[in-house]
Formats: sequence, C-alpha cells, structure tokens
Amino acid sequence: MMTRRSALRWIVGTAASFAWGGEVFTRGSFLGESNAQESDQSANEMSMETWMNEWMSVSKAPGGMLKISRFREPIYFLTAPISWIPNPGQERYQAVTVPKGFVTDFASIPRIFWSVLRPDGEYAYAAVVHDYLYWIQTRSRDEADHIFKMAMEDFEISALTVGAMYRAVRVGGGSSWDGNAQKKSQGEKRILAKFPQDPRMKWEDWKQRPGVFAP
Repeated sequence: MMTRRSALRWIVGTAASFAWGGEVFTRGSFLGESNAQESDQSANEMSMETWMNEWMSVSKAPGGMLKISRFREPIYFLTAPISWIPNPGQERYQAVTVPKGFVTDFASIPRIFWSVLRPDGEYAYAAVVHDYLYWIQTRSRDEADHIFKMAMEDFEISALTVGAMYRAVRVGGGSSWDGNAQKKSQGEKRILAKFPQDPRMKWEDWKQRPGVFAP
C-alpha cells in the first residue's frame, strides 16, 4: 500500500527526474558527466527529503483533545487546555490557547440558532475557542468570528455548515459580546481553579463559593 510519504516521493522524484534528464541532454554525454550527475542527484534527493519533512510537519490539527465536564445545568468547563494554531497563510492571526478550567455555555453561538445548529455539534471545539475569545475580548469581535470560521475548517466541516455558523455569529453574536463585557465589569470570572465533584452542583451555586476561580 502506498503511503503518503511514498506517494510524495514518487511525485516529486518523477518531476525531478524529468528536470535532471533534461540537463543530461543539454550538458553532454551521460558517461562524460556521470560523477557530476550522481552528485546532483544526491543533492536533489536530500532537498526532496527536506522539503517533504517540512511539508508533512505542518500540522493543521487543533492543539489538545476537547476534554470537558459540566455542571448540573448545561454549562461546561475544560478539564484540559485546548488551542487553535494558524495554518500557513494565516500568520496575521495569533494562536489561541484556552486554559484548563474555562467555563463555557456556548452562548457565543446565538441561542435562536440552536434548534438547527446545536452548540455541541462537530464544531464544538471551534465554539469553545470562540467562546473564550468572546469572553477575554483581547481581540476584536471580527477577528474572533474569523478564527471561529478557520477553526471549523480545520475539522473539515462542510462549507455549508461553516458558512451558516459564521453568518449566525456575525448576525447574532453582538449581544453575547456585549453581555460578556457587562458581566466582566461586574466582576464575574470564568476560569476555574477548583472543579466540582458533585454532579448535582449548579454553576450559579459553585461560582458563589470562595477560592474556586484562578487569580
């Protein structure tokens, strides 16, 4: 079975052999320049190997598995950090790391759309990143929404769904953005230092306890 690496090697090697063959006929006889050609071929193989290693090392995968727990009501918190890393061509955006303990209710996806676009669908990972950006508000809302779109694309979600989710947050996300700003101004926190152990615990009760939030 041909692996991804062997397929790449064949494609690049074939292209290189055509170019190398062209040099053979333009420079002179094969026998007269065999040593130089062997040296060139060795260099080409090293360059090809370097190129393949670099190409295959570019990871479009999200950083970390989505590990969550929840309160009694449908409010969730991360039990391990996750991250979004920009792909080649997206360097104008900085990476996002969502810390362990972040509390999310997926509210950055307008609830009016939940009946057709459930917040815990296959784009849940991207939604948590989006919720975090909507909470910390260290970047513009436009940038947060665009990162949400790119994060969904990393999961190879259908273009139709990506487009629908992106339009949903562009149209209806403003109220969540403004609501988060108001809650933060009132002193609300969203990064837990301690997790509840009782599955009956409610978020509204837990957040009133002293010492449960990270400084």
